[in-house]
Amino acid sequence: MKKESKDLLAQAGVYLSEIRTLAQSPYTIMEVCGTHTVAIAKNALRELLPETVRLISGPGCPVCVTDSSDIDRYLYLAAQPNVITATFGDMIRVPGTEKNLQALRAEGADVRIVYSTQDALELARKNPDKEVAFLGIGFETTTPTVALSLEMAKQEEIGNFSVLSMHKVVPPVLRLLAEDEELVVDAFLDPGHVCAIIGIGPIEFMAKDYGKPGVVTGFSALDILEGIVMLLRQRAEGRSEIEIQYKRVAKAEGNPHAIRVVDRVFEPVDASWRGIGRIPLSGLGIREDYGAWDAARKFALPVFHSPETPGCLCGDVLKGLIYPTQCPMFGKRCTPMKPVGPCMVSNEGSCAAYHRYSQRSVN
Repeated sequence: MKKESKDLLAQAGVYLSEIRTLAQSPYTIMEVCGTHTVAIAKNALRELLPETVRLISGPGCPVCVTDSSDIDRYLYLAAQPNVITATFGDMIRVPGTEKNLQALRAEGADVRIVYSTQDALELARKNPDKEVAFLGIGFETTTPTVALSLEMAKQEEIGNFSVLSMHKVVPPVLRLLAEDEELVVDAFLDPGHVCAIIGIGPIEFMAKDYGKPGVVTGFSALDILEGIVMLLRQRAEGRSEIEIQYKRVAKAEGNPHAIRVVDRVFEPVDASWRGIGRIPLSGLGIREDYGAWDAARKFALPVFHSPETPGCLCGDVLKGLIYPTQCPMFGKRCTPMKPVGPCMVSNEGSCAAYHRYSQRSVN
């Protein structure tokens, strides 16, 4: 074994030892980032932690929290003639009420997988006789790049490009989780990439108003273990603060340039979250100045009121009320190859992570 690997294992052992020392009584921690969920499952961190430390997953996957009504809305858009739908790959198989993008593509719809908003913008440049609509789904991490693409489209007068904004922001859902009487959570592992954009100011209310400490954490196993240690130290010292473990990337002030770009293009709007409901000012709508590049306006898209899939407990998983393995469909009717709900589709979905890494059933 290489020295570097030995050093990492040794450091993990140090963190685990301190966790066992500090966690003499039960402590429930929620991670609100899909990348954390995957890292925890991949590295079997739940199995390594003492039974007193309970990790639960929250609404940290933007694909998973996209409401059924919004899914049916973008499927309606993708079925329109002369439209190229540009999307990230994890949206292709997310099921709507009747179909998904993959099925529409098989029927002849022009659905393209892109790897960035710039790819979508380039599609519009190369296909001036087509309308290119990009599906904007993501948290604060991805919105700056979408905002930049809209500014470029306006500056270059690329009139055949538009964005259907289904973006969401994290602070409002954190407040909802803190106020949810059904959910018993002592502390949070806060999303490193989101906080690299917005900083810690917008989430400090969690510690100040609700006594819920948080640690902005990176995505390696060691990052997560250190984040847990930092939370347990806060409890031992009687503190409730928002701290940063992920200092190599996230700063307390965030990224002011990215924040300004987003504010120029987007404005807060109410948004529906799968399994959670409508949360005030938790979404981002495109400002009137960029209305010509807003797919919802351009195509006069109808508002859908789609029901959740019967039997799918994705909403309860997203709220941290159950583990994925407690859903009756998990691994039976709902698998990554034949997903019923989006939590099994996205690479960052809780159900997909549990299924992929064979997590034990946790009750």
